[in-house]
Amino acid sequence: MSLAPLVVVSGPSGVGKSTVVAAALALNADIWLSVSATTRAPRTGEQEGREYSFVTGERFDELVATEGLLEWASYSGNRYGTPREPVEEHRRAGRPVLLEIEVQGARQVRAASPSALLVFLEPPSWEVLTGRLVGRGTESDESVARRLQAAREELAAADEFDEVLVNADVQECAAALVRLVADHRAPESQHPDEERSTPTNEA
Repeated sequence: MSLAPLVVVSGPSGVGKSTVVAAALALNADIWLSVSATTRAPRTGEQEGREYSFVTGERFDELVATEGLLEWASYSGNRYGTPREPVEEHRRAGRPVLLEIEVQGARQVRAASPSALLVFLEPPSWEVLTGRLVGRGTESDESVARRLQAAREELAAADEFDEVLVNADVQECAAALVRLVADHRAPESQHPDEERSTPTNEA
């Protein structure tokens, strides 16, 4: 059975993942962006099923126990994960699926779905990345320092990915991502159930 591509986009905080993904979706409306499940409460302006699928801790536990998540992790006291069923449904229906997740989540997807294409976004330079993180002005110095340290560790993981795109220009980077999605194909004989394995939370 031929499946539509599963493509993971990851990279350090501040590299512009969400901006590039949004531009890619504008270029190719056929790509479906997976909506993560989270145990955190909705923020002002967020809508169920758009930014996130908001679930209780008990429901998240159930998804983990039944292998209902491709990947999941804990962050700042809340849990986030990618529901497996809608990803499989869209792939079977022939629609390419895009996941925008963190590096540790990408590693779990690699284990659960080996045919997935992992794409790493890099900043043009370390100075550009630090400027974006510090320039936000919404966090304490301690929080910024933690993000910078995490960014260093995440940048070091680039070699684990199949493709690396430098986000020097959003539109060019988005166009390159769309081309990668179009060119990637899962093996003809592969079926979602054949790839299934229990995610390992590395948080």
